[in-house]
Amino acid sequence: MLNPSQTICHTNMLKPQANHHHTKCPQSLLTGQHKVVVVAAGDGITRGVDSRSAISAPTVRFLSLKNHRLPIKRNLGFHATRPSHQIMAIATDKSSPTTTTTSTKVKAIITVQVTMGGLLSSIGITKGLDDLTDLLGKSILLELVAADVDHKTGLAKDTIKHYAHRSTKLKETKYEADFEVPTDFGEIGAILIENEHHKEMYIESIDLQGFPNGTITINPNSWVHSKFDNPEKRIFFTNKSYLPSQTPSGLKDLREKDLASLRGDGVPDGPRKKHDRIYDYDVYNDLGDPDKKPELARPVLGTKDLPYPRRCKTGRPRTKSDPLSESRSSGVYVPRDEAFSELKNVTFSAKTVYSLMHAVLPSIRTNMLDKELPFPHFKSIDSLFNKGLHLPQLKTKGFIGKAMPRLLKFVEDTQRNVLLFETPASLNRDKFSWLKDSEFCRQALAGLNPCGIQLVKEWPLKSTLDPEVYGPPESAITKEMVEQVIGGIIPLEQAIEQKKLFIIDYHDLLMPYVNKVREIKDMRTTLYGSRLLMFLTPSGTLRPIAIELVRPPGNGKPQWKQAFTPAWDSTGAWLWKLAKMHFLAHDTGIHQLVSHWLRTHACTEPYIIATNRQLSAMHPIYRLLHPHFRYTMEINALARESLINSAGIIETCFSPGKYSIELSSVAYGLLWRFDQQGLPADLISRGLAEEDPYSPHGLKLAIEDYPYANDGLVLWDAIKGWVTNYVTYYYPDPNLVTSDNELQSWWTEIRTVGHADKKDEPWWPILETPQDLIKILTTMIWVTSGHHAAVNFGQYDYGGYVPGRSTIARVTMPCEDPTDERWERFKDNPELELMATFPSQLQASQIMSVLDVLSTHSPDEEYMGQKMEPSFELEPKIKTAYEVFAGRLKELEDIIDARNADPNLKNRHGVGIPPYQLLKPFSKPGVTGMGVPNSISI
Repeated sequence: MLNPSQTICHTNMLKPQANHHHTKCPQSLLTGQHKVVVVAAGDGITRGVDSRSAISAPTVRFLSLKNHRLPIKRNLGFHATRPSHQIMAIATDKSSPTTTTTSTKVKAIITVQVTMGGLLSSIGITKGLDDLTDLLGKSILLELVAADVDHKTGLAKDTIKHYAHRSTKLKETKYEADFEVPTDFGEIGAILIENEHHKEMYIESIDLQGFPNGTITINPNSWVHSKFDNPEKRIFFTNKSYLPSQTPSGLKDLREKDLASLRGDGVPDGPRKKHDRIYDYDVYNDLGDPDKKPELARPVLGTKDLPYPRRCKTGRPRTKSDPLSESRSSGVYVPRDEAFSELKNVTFSAKTVYSLMHAVLPSIRTNMLDKELPFPHFKSIDSLFNKGLHLPQLKTKGFIGKAMPRLLKFVEDTQRNVLLFETPASLNRDKFSWLKDSEFCRQALAGLNPCGIQLVKEWPLKSTLDPEVYGPPESAITKEMVEQVIGGIIPLEQAIEQKKLFIIDYHDLLMPYVNKVREIKDMRTTLYGSRLLMFLTPSGTLRPIAIELVRPPGNGKPQWKQAFTPAWDSTGAWLWKLAKMHFLAHDTGIHQLVSHWLRTHACTEPYIIATNRQLSAMHPIYRLLHPHFRYTMEINALARESLINSAGIIETCFSPGKYSIELSSVAYGLLWRFDQQGLPADLISRGLAEEDPYSPHGLKLAIEDYPYANDGLVLWDAIKGWVTNYVTYYYPDPNLVTSDNELQSWWTEIRTVGHADKKDEPWWPILETPQDLIKILTTMIWVTSGHHAAVNFGQYDYGGYVPGRSTIARVTMPCEDPTDERWERFKDNPELELMATFPSQLQASQIMSVLDVLSTHSPDEEYMGQKMEPSFELEPKIKTAYEVFAGRLKELEDIIDARNADPNLKNRHGVGIPPYQLLKPFSKPGVTGMGVPNSISI
């Protein structure tokens, strides 16, 4: 009894006379029944193949004449450029042996993502040609690839080919193809795709329906280039993951071929094209624009003197005026699947950033003629939240208005387009919180940059810089000053011994740039070497002791330094306020340049490049990491184009000016270590925790109420538990780690190429056991998820009000080499001195716009634990492990809510204090101050 989906084809008395791959099983001219064409493969073995299983061979029709069949041949080629093959057969004696092959009818359904301009948005002749291609039913050429080789010949089985045609029956955009798959074909291991259109297509999924064991789903989620742009067929493997040593025999060559394509092996140097999917490395030599203006030249980052992580190579030509710099163009290349710029919802974030940089900010600059104009008073700052900024050149209709409804509004009464800022959450709760010392210190533990605070372990405080260049190294903060401020509660020595003193120290990092920044001519800014000393009170909160500001010798002047303390007299109180503004500007700069950009965006890009170059798409570690790398390269490219470039937002609005990104290079060289990027290691390295097997998470915190650390460690443990279950499933034996050539090449390339300037450091972890791998992967995933969320999505709430967290201090302290005139002006109106220190109106408006967009969750955001990848779902144990992980993240939501409601936790609960929610895993769209996405998506 035959299954209705199976067909039996018989061949009689035919001898093959030519080679060919699978061909269509012809229909009898008299009966209309499908028959088998006899095919001679290159190995000399004659195969019977159903006519609907392939299309590359000619069709052969047969006339039935009782015991003999006479072939009538006709040529059918795939496309005009390919030679048409022929199959010839001759009639023989009917006693020849008969071959029987059964087959299964399989339907392939391809789901195509609709783009911003429609399915295949195009104009001109290519649009008409693509419509004709759809009409003829030759839109996409599919080839089914067997997982295993032919067990008789040891050779790869011939693929089964068929064109997919656009479905007119279904509401969604889908293509369909019908196959007949011989039962001896075996398991499907991959699909090859050739896009016959003149324009690329985004293929979301392919369902193969009709197999006895159920539907096979392949999830490309990938742009497939037109064959007219690149004749290379795309390879998509099934969702089953394999280590290299476990790769099915029929897929080994394809596995390596796909990796070679991603590496660009054999592709000549030159500008990368939009449809390319090549991952390669380059230094940061594209931030400057010396051909436009000589003063826009910037040094190359990624050298011995200025070390830096590597970025993706674009292949653009060098500038005319500087052979070391890469020329800038309107668009920055990223591999095609890293840039989803034409999809409707997927790139809400990228589109919004692009609109901000290319429409909103230029309109702000056009509206403000005096770029240095300060705010005249506090009411003028408040007006940004209640009146807004009129932008007559900007149209709020279309995508810009939809993308930024929080910022851009059309006021019906005045018929004006207005840039109107939402009031930050912190300002809503307490308008004067920015003035309070308690809030100033609280944010070191629960604010925007909670990873800068360190335990004081030695006294006196002392610089490690060369005193011949930077002056005496001893700090101006003395023992007597400390004990006086803390009111004799405890002697200094005991305070250090009992771990009561904490510091945020930017002295040595900033000092080499103080004089350079002060010499910038086209920007009003200044800089100091700085440090903040704090005392841990019995209530578990921090109290400021002193802020030290230092200017090195230069321009004929000696070193200047002064320690400022909270004061009760009027002059001392105003100097303390100004010192806080200077330190906050430094902390904001280090947050943006180091904690945010360097440690998450820049340092992650080499991981992404190496993962795509060295780990096959069917590798389990590739599939584990892939969700955590989505969209990052495109966001980084946009940053290089408009944020961190010469004369970009960072350079024009932050204290270090044109030295901003160079400063991040210095921080990378001095401070960055891979082995300290995981949260536990980071806390230990800063003295904020020590290992303790009896404490939660195996760590005892130096400050018990440390919201970033407390919430982060729960998230870290959840990530580590998930990664542990995943890795031990695929690597039950340590030998599988050391023998995994793809994995070893991946880790070697990250260390020696992606972070080449650090390749000889002794602290790089070795990769020999599953435990080594778990630690490495947990660190990477933490950085792209928890760490990034903690330093990014609170930017507007904490920095959206200029006085609360200024990005720049534009004038020096009035007590530094004061003139009589300036000191008198300060005495007469200290508020004007404060306003002069704040960013200009133009700088503030631009920064507030950028922070609002960077703090926004897009509607399509993918949060940790929210979406199970298809490859996870395929393996029952992995599926269960992921469900446990997702459950732990939901528990974290409740834990954080409970902590924020606990009155004993004063660093996250109290009158006017915003609850610490940055590590709550889930969020609604918009600026919410919570939510942990899988990846660095903005």
